[in-house]
Amino acid sequence: MDVNGKVAVVTGGASGIGQAVARRIAGAGGKVVIFDLNEEAGNAMVAELGADHCVFANVNVVEEASVKSGIEAAVAGFCAIHVCVNCAGIGNAAKTLGKDGPFPLDLWNKVISINLTGSFNVLRLCAEVMAKNDPVTDDGGRGVIINTASIAAYEGQMGQAAYSASKGGIVGMTLPIARDLSSLGIRVNTIVPGLINTPLFNGLTPEFVESLSQSVLYPKRLGRPEEIAQLAAAIIDNDYINGECIRMDGGIRMQPR
Repeated sequence: MDVNGKVAVVTGGASGIGQAVARRIAGAGGKVVIFDLNEEAGNAMVAELGADHCVFANVNVVEEASVKSGIEAAVAGFCAIHVCVNCAGIGNAAKTLGKDGPFPLDLWNKVISINLTGSFNVLRLCAEVMAKNDPVTDDGGRGVIINTASIAAYEGQMGQAAYSASKGGIVGMTLPIARDLSSLGIRVNTIVPGLINTPLFNGLTPEFVESLSQSVLYPKRLGRPEEIAQLAAAIIDNDYINGECIRMDGGIRMQPR
């Protein structure tokens, strides 16, 4: 699918990977609808990309009414949705049984709710709108959905039970959803990033970041959000990529801790 002139919903689009994806799509001539809770950062993206190319909606991905409101804003602003890229997510760390007791269930529920249920909530409602599109490719394509998992889905470290479960769920639902939506001409794929230099790393010391960089096979550095955005653009563009979970991690394989 040629993203030029198409409309993309990007969750978490006001920072990090989502922000890079939004910029990439807008730079290729697409129109972007940013779903995020950070209103100041979201409005800054509208100012940067231009109101003719970007709309911000204050959306909580776990709330059905909030997502529906955001989708209504997308359709009101740009009349359609062709692409959905789910980047919104959180992480935490706690051992299943630690010195303070069992893993707090409220922390488990929060991570699963935002990362896994939130992604599914957005994509299912975007798919409903995509299904109404006239085909935009020779193969009858109407839409593209891209989710964001993590290598923790495969190699979760100690303390990552909830995070790994949420990302493993995203990996696990990719193919069934691609099968569900295939008759509608909607492709579904997942990007599985490794260590990406997002604002989550801002609080770490340079020494610790360097040590993380050295654990990458090659190149020995953190990944850049723009590199994930480049892959997202390639997935949108290539109509034969469907039902896939694509690692982008510099060849790293995470150790237990």
